This record gives sequence, C-alpha cells and structure tokens, in this order.
Amino acid sequence: MPTMPYTPKEMMTIAAARTIRNNDIVFCGTGISMIAAMAAKHISAPESIIFFETGAIDSRLEEVPLAVGDPRVMYRTAVNGSLLDAFATMQNRTTGRRVVGILGAAQIDPYGNLNSTVIGDYDAPRVRFSGSGGAADVASFVSRTIIFMQHEKRKFVPKVDYLTSPGWLSGGDARRQAGLCEGGPQLVITNMAIMGFDPTDHRMFLKAIYPGVRVSDVTQNTGFEIDVSRVESTPPPSEKELRILRHICDPQKLILD
Repeated sequence: MPTMPYTPKEMMTIAAARTIRNNDIVFCGTGISMIAAMAAKHISAPESIIFFETGAIDSRLEEVPLAVGDPRVMYRTAVNGSLLDAFATMQNRTTGRRVVGILGAAQIDPYGNLNSTVIGDYDAPRVRFSGSGGAADVASFVSRTIIFMQHEKRKFVPKVDYLTSPGWLSGGDARRQAGLCEGGPQLVITNMAIMGFDPTDHRMFLKAIYPGVRVSDVTQNTGFEIDVSRVESTPPPSEKELRILRHICDPQKLILD
C-alpha cells in the first residue's frame, strides 16, 4: 500500500467519528474509542454525549484520560455517578435507544459475535484475556455498536473460540429470538476497511475500503468468505479532521502515536 499522510489509527478514528450523530450517547472505553468520541464532538456531533462505565456522564475531556477510572473523565461532567448509573443509562428504554457502544475484541465472526476471553479451549487456553468487563452488557442492550479490530485472519474467524459479547448470534432473527434488544453491531472498523452487516441475514459484508487498500488485501486477511459486491471508497481524512485529531484530541500522542 502507498504511504499516506496519516496513519491507519487516524483513519480508523475518523471513520468511527463520522458515524456518530448529534444526540447520540456514546459509551466508550479508553484508547482509540475515546479519541473517536472526542473527535466526533469537534467534527460532526457537537451535541453528542460521552459517558463511561465508571459513571462519568457528559465528560468535557479536555485532556485524554488513560483509563476509565482516570480522574480526568470526571472533569466538568453533567453527572459524576457510579457503575450503576452508567449501566442504568445504557439499559433505560428511552436513553438506551440513543446509546452507541464502541467495542473491541480478540476475535470476531461473520455475525459480529466477539471473543475477548480466551484463544483455544476455555479450560486449557493458549491465551487468556481479561474477559467481558461491561462489553457483554453493551452488546446486549444498546441500540447499535461499532467494533474496532485489526484486520488479520486470526482475528476474523468463522467461529469465535468463546462467545464473550453477542452480535447477531447465528444471523437472521436469532438475536430477537434470544431475547436481546433491538440493535446489534452496525459497523466493524479496521485498519483496512469498514464492514457492515446485511439488514436481512445480518452477515458481515465489505462496505468500504480506505484509500490505497485493495479488495484483495481485505479478503486475504479475513478468515471467512465475505461479500465484496457492495464495496465503496472511504474519503481520506480532511485537513480539518487531522488537525482536530492531532492538536485538540490527542496532542501528546498518547493514543494515536
């Protein structure tokens, strides 16, 4: 791929920020998801609300916190609540319809089911991760989720080794039949492309590729067959978007370096 005047992380962050709308309530963790939520406030969604599982709701975020428990997430908030307040906001029938959850994982399958628990057999895994945290609740209850992934064949797998956070389960109507709320995964944003989910069978498809990325780059790094018939091109970050990312959201390069 040719050298671009921006990094894959910056492209991923901008791609996510562009999907956040005014009045969205963005439930995010630390890292790139937080930068995406911050960028959206300055680019396309000034009236969006950022909140964290530690209970900080509508954070000002004038500096990048290094964790959801960092005191900086509490600066000039509308509410400094608790874990209970955060999850009540997410599961409330009124506010929950406006919540966008931003998640990541070690593995994802064609229906957006996520694994952040183990690689290999659960009782004797090759790798054990920290597990769900609040991700299973987010995936189960919010109106839509955006998923960040590195695009590698070992991460995009036909079946996750462990179901940590539900996506569309087996596809079709399976999510509703399981008693989960309306919603589910909307997009998967990777370092190469943006993946969507078909509105009928809810299987993943290639929605858009970044400048300089070929369709074959995506298919060769995906561990299952994926529909590429609907692919579009993603516009590169604008000068304004990059300036906001680099000089307002993360000037110290704590996340985007």
